[in-house]
Amino acid sequence: MRVRQLFLLSSIIVVGLIVLIAQYSPSVYWVFVVVLPVISLGILDLFNKKQSIKKNFPVIGRFRYLLESVRPEIQQYFVETDTEGTPINRIFRSLIYQRSKNVTDTTPFGTKLNVYKSGYEWMNHSMFAIDHTKVNPNPRVIVGGRDCSKPYEASILNISAMSFGSLSKNGVLAMNKGAKLGGFAQNTGEGSISPYHLKYGGDLIWQIGTGYFGCRTKEGGFNPEAYAKNACRPEVKMIELKISQGAKPGHGGILPASKNTAEIAAIRGVEPHTTVASPPAHSAYESADGLLDFIAQLRKLSGGKPIGFKVCVGSRNEFEQICISMKKKQIFPDFITVDGGEGGTGAAPVEFSNSLGMPLRDGIFIVDTLLKKHEIRKEIKIMAAGKIFTSFHMARVIALGADLCYSARAMMLATGCIQALQCNNNTCPVGLATQDPYLMKGLDVEDKAIRVASYHRKSVEAFAELLGAAGLTSSDQIKKEHINKRVSITSVKTYAEIYPG
Repeated sequence: MRVRQLFLLSSIIVVGLIVLIAQYSPSVYWVFVVVLPVISLGILDLFNKKQSIKKNFPVIGRFRYLLESVRPEIQQYFVETDTEGTPINRIFRSLIYQRSKNVTDTTPFGTKLNVYKSGYEWMNHSMFAIDHTKVNPNPRVIVGGRDCSKPYEASILNISAMSFGSLSKNGVLAMNKGAKLGGFAQNTGEGSISPYHLKYGGDLIWQIGTGYFGCRTKEGGFNPEAYAKNACRPEVKMIELKISQGAKPGHGGILPASKNTAEIAAIRGVEPHTTVASPPAHSAYESADGLLDFIAQLRKLSGGKPIGFKVCVGSRNEFEQICISMKKKQIFPDFITVDGGEGGTGAAPVEFSNSLGMPLRDGIFIVDTLLKKHEIRKEIKIMAAGKIFTSFHMARVIALGADLCYSARAMMLATGCIQALQCNNNTCPVGLATQDPYLMKGLDVEDKAIRVASYHRKSVEAFAELLGAAGLTSSDQIKKEHINKRVSITSVKTYAEIYPG
């Protein structure tokens, strides 16, 4: 007998038995409080045209969707190992939490990594290690080339691009105050500069995307006057033109009318309660020469602040064309941010996240190599973004050519993120990646600001310790020869061999 028929027959029998027994014991009617809702759910399932499981297996089929809804939590808390969790494994999450809370971050009983597995990486140490107290515990990098009159001395680790709107106001406030306490910079993301980025006076890297939020005409083009007003703010130390990002390179964005509140509209310079599109490419220029002219314009309007661009490397030839144009026109960005295809965002098409965009280490190698090939590397600093959580991750990208680093997800974890993977649903349980007032109230700005500053401080101190152990005194001494990678059970190569040039 089919389940649907069995359910109907069982329901009739149960109701009949209850009515029969109730003739002798009226209190039995209370059973209907439990039975009738179950029967009602079953009847609804019988007429369900969208979910075959419910229709074929009334009531029982609902358990399939219940279990599916809690699968991520079961996976994270009970199934995954310390090394297998994604996007960020338990080892790194725990380390970030420990450093942000300023508690013990050492590990007992040795590594949990399989050191003989292909892909395992390590850094060479020196028999003549240097006392890490003699290494600068807070290394800085001066960003600003020949045409920059207001260079910025940046921390080696900074907060990567995250907009207000993607993050709650409390999340932005906590990160900004953390940046102020720790002396590092916060990238605003392309959603422009909000009052929450300004409240505590933390250093800002203002990111400008294809929607030109904060410097936009009514038609969606670039507005020089609005740009100059924001660019000249004392909190803004650098300006970053976003060409593409690792999580969704070559993909624009949509700000739905439902999310385009009066507050967000005022910050971004758009009409409230309307749908606003960010196109996949910039309208202010159409070529490599045009990009450089635009950079020169941005630098002039800012009063000489460092101007750079962010890119997830796609075509090597396209980037080389930009290098050729730089040398020809003698116009140089002060920095280039290389974002890896492993970069994250609140929401991106699966194909873009998984199958588009060059990974970070390959991208940095190409950018550094081409800048050196055209003899313009000394003019430009390289910033690296894409799954940078530990001091080794910083050393690894610096060995390949980066000068300084960004991190977004590590800063989110330091601010209380539990990797619930609900960033795109406005239901972030810790109040970080949501605009729900009830949820964001749970994020205490004062407490989380201290955690952000603590994570930064302890990670940079760990970087100094790593340098000392390798016999180095500054980050620019890290070379590709210092980093090793196991390519098979019997073969190990240095980065110099893997990335020659």
